[in-house]
Amino acid sequence: MSTEPRINERIRVPEVRLVGPNGEQVGIVSIHDALKLAQEADLDLVEVAATARPPVCKLMDYGKFKYESAMKAREARKNQAHTIIKEIKLRPKIDPHDYETKKGHVVRFLKAGDKVKVTIMFRGREQSRPELGFRLLQRLAEDVTELGFVESQPKQDGRNMIMVIGPHKKKAEAKAEKAAAKAQRGGEEPSVPEE
Repeated sequence: MSTEPRINERIRVPEVRLVGPNGEQVGIVSIHDALKLAQEADLDLVEVAATARPPVCKLMDYGKFKYESAMKAREARKNQAHTIIKEIKLRPKIDPHDYETKKGHVVRFLKAGDKVKVTIMFRGREQSRPELGFRLLQRLAEDVTELGFVESQPKQDGRNMIMVIGPHKKKAEAKAEKAAAKAQRGGEEPSVPEE
């Protein structure tokens, strides 16, 4: 059932509790008087609470009300942070330099406020040594403890081992921090060397 007020030209009750355009209580008036007041003020008579006895109606500009509520909903959606899960894939026998590169990606994702799903892919005989993958995931979790925490512990899933790392700070905080850093960089003028 909708809680949105509705315009009701054919209200089948003899009287309504009327609320003025600025929220003031007018009182209980007949439906005809309420409609006449609405026409004089060039406003709409909107039923706000149909279940009340007598029903509550308000004088308002319904088009303006709909527009403002749509703008509030749009603003709320705009400020909403969407959690994104980024994925990094590793192999158990990863080269140290490659590990550092992948760790850098995980750090970047966590700083941005995103969750990271780390997947270790096992092939062939590597499947008989899942402890190698487990140790690699533990090492990665220890390397990024200041930025994130292990949200789901490593678990074997067929040929893969999966672990999820969540960020300590929320996406909105990360965005605000990034914007502040960008504004600070933009506000500083490059220093000119003195001769």
